[in-house]
Amino acid sequence: MPPSPASSSIPAYWVTPRHLAGDDGLLAGQVGSHLTDAGWTSLTLVRGRREPGESDAARQVLRSTVLYIAPDALSWAQWVLADEPILLGDQPVAWTVSARATPESLPQWNAYFSVGIPHEAVTEFLLALEDRPDPAHGYAGTQTVLDALAGGGWVRDVDAPAAMSDPRLAASMAFTTLPDEGIQDGDPLVLDHEGEAAGWQAWCEPRMGAGFLWAAMFSASTPHDLVAAFASSLASPAPVLRHTLPEISEGQLTVQPTV
Repeated sequence: MPPSPASSSIPAYWVTPRHLAGDDGLLAGQVGSHLTDAGWTSLTLVRGRREPGESDAARQVLRSTVLYIAPDALSWAQWVLADEPILLGDQPVAWTVSARATPESLPQWNAYFSVGIPHEAVTEFLLALEDRPDPAHGYAGTQTVLDALAGGGWVRDVDAPAAMSDPRLAASMAFTTLPDEGIQDGDPLVLDHEGEAAGWQAWCEPRMGAGFLWAAMFSASTPHDLVAAFASSLASPAPVLRHTLPEISEGQLTVQPTV
């Protein structure tokens, strides 16, 4: 991927490993551009406050999001980063992706991606979603995700068979119990407050105790093959293009100039 004309004056680098490379500040633009090119319809949703007699220009915007709807209206993605963030760990959610069985039904599953996550992994998740004739239901098992991570050199946690980490132990992905609040899913069993819903969680903490670079979470009904597409991209050894590098990953990246 060559540097864009707008950023041609800024030094660009090929960076590995991908999961430590950050989002280059382009998480909104790169994912949004992919959705637009793929024919998704975009709507800007604004929630604000205006005093009586004030003009539209004087309205105080409290929250602004961008909603993208797939051509078949069965899937949608929303850029939700705003003044009142939803947190995954200590990172605010930037993108949510959802799907349903019919245009009239409620979402069957939801995926959540925080700031700092490599935009390539989110895009691969969306590409896999677009390729599915049925975006709501999955038939593959959890092993497909573990195999995708193993293909990128990640190693299994000996104490947790459904968890894997990169060789540096800076990032992990696990099929485990999800939080009781904030994660929405269409499975009626998930709504049982006495039950424990399990789903995929992923996170990156380049330095122990220094906070997360990014986090992702997939509700219980998210098809495992879609999560595997995300995992495969995340663990890919292929370098990614970056103009800015996350400070929290300093000293752990291999960086090569593009010229």
